[in-house]
Amino acid sequence: MKSLKLFGMMMLFASMLLMSCGKEEDKGTCSDGIKNQDETGIDCGGACSACKEGIQGKWKSFPVAPILANFADSIVAEFKVNNTYTVDQWKGGSKVILTGTYVQTKSNVGNIYTIKINQTTPTVITAEGIFEVTSDNKTMKYELLQTQPALGYNPPTPAAGFGSTAGGLFGLNNVQNYVRIN
Repeated sequence: MKSLKLFGMMMLFASMLLMSCGKEEDKGTCSDGIKNQDETGIDCGGACSACKEGIQGKWKSFPVAPILANFADSIVAEFKVNNTYTVDQWKGGSKVILTGTYVQTKSNVGNIYTIKINQTTPTVITAEGIFEVTSDNKTMKYELLQTQPALGYNPPTPAAGFGSTAGGLFGLNNVQNYVRIN
């Protein structure tokens, strides 16, 4: 009888141990700074939320690029993993919301991507350009030019680098600097 009680207590202890381990695993490890479980990146993919690639995420720019100063004081842009975007831009306290879709493609020049924006609201336009996210994933350079309806200028290219809109006509005045906010 004594050995039956000991066996019962050992089984109870073992089941409690297994349950506590199971609860710890259920919490996931999506914020431990390590690529584990079935994650495809550090703390993303698999059991965690999708990994952000390139421009994906939420970005803030203040002040804005000099060429945009007539249209905006500050900009918050969110590029979602489903290739849609929302841009909130403020000028003198008034807010305008721009929405649409985008396509990003990694170029063969450093860490520069090309991007094509198809804006649907408040007006329909297409814009093309380049961007580069720093290796620490905290800041981004972004240069874009409206191509439809055409303005008569060429968009920047990865090969020509930042400041290459219209063959360099605008210099760095069209380069937007962003800080990641999520």
